Amino acid sequence: MELAYIPSPSRGVLYIGPIPLRGYAFCIILGVFVAVWYGNKRWIARGGRTGTVADIAVWAVPFGLVGGRLYHVITDYELYFSEGRDWVDALKIWEGGLGIWGAIALGAVGAWIGCRRRGIPLPAYADAVAPGIALAQGIGRWGNWFNQELYGRETDLPWALHITSTADGRVPGYYHPTFLYESLWCIGVAVLVIWADRRFKLGHGRAFALYVATYCAGRFWIEYMRVDDAHHILGLRLNNWTALLVFVLAVVYIVISARKRPGREAVVEPDPAASGDEAEGADRTDDADKTDDADESGDAERADGDSASGEAESEEAKSEAVEDEAGEDEAVGDEAGTATKKS
Repeated sequence: MELAYIPSPSRGVLYIGPIPLRGYAFCIILGVFVAVWYGNKRWIARGGRTGTVADIAVWAVPFGLVGGRLYHVITDYELYFSEGRDWVDALKIWEGGLGIWGAIALGAVGAWIGCRRRGIPLPAYADAVAPGIALAQGIGRWGNWFNQELYGRETDLPWALHITSTADGRVPGYYHPTFLYESLWCIGVAVLVIWADRRFKLGHGRAFALYVATYCAGRFWIEYMRVDDAHHILGLRLNNWTALLVFVLAVVYIVISARKRPGREAVVEPDPAASGDEAEGADRTDDADKTDDADESGDAERADGDSASGEAESEEAKSEAVEDEAGEDEAVGDEAGTATKKS
């Protein structure tokens, strides 16, 4: 007789009228909400603006869901494309099956697109949302509890998970609750990243890399406990090799980044008001330059007019002088004629 154990839910779907509320989907949605909410708080503390994290999440979340599903379907293709299986089930994401490796990889692509559109460095954004992602994973793992999946070896520990389903070859019994182990580990990862970020002022993607490295370390031993079907390479599950490889890459990134870019970003998000003031200042400068050019042009035209007027007056003066000289010559002639007559 078992004195204590973790019971499994009798069903993973709760109907609200005609609308089905699936436990797995609910946990995923709740995890995304927590990640965006806490990521927004950290982003503001870093000097960013309210709403930016949610705006970029509009790109990152759909990409992440698609990536997570693709990884699961590719690595467990026999569940959907083998004989007797219906490939349409590969699209039923609400029934479970998301690979965190694909979710993070393709989610990063979506985040990069969102960051690029806002002029934000992706590493700074990743640092802000890293603990929130870990918390989201911790919450999302409870979706596996609703589906009675991803459990470990048999055990008689007081916290054993009681599996009652016989679907897909499950054998009822008491097993290690690996979903719970990973959920608690993810919460611990979030706490560690928050502490390290405050203590060491992590920047340029190092907080995110720390989250990746510590998550992989826990995922390695938790994955080793699981008994569900999986592909093996040299005696290790595929996800063990993935966790090992990603762990090494994350550690290498932390070391290289700390040497090349120590400290933290001074500015994580450009200020649109400042950009507007600069543009307005540039417009004012252009207007002033145009006004100066117009004034100079007007001065030049006035100078040209004055010069032309002066030349005209000079020509008129010369003409008058010639006429005066001719008049004097006539007067002299008249005087000479008069004198001749008198003689």
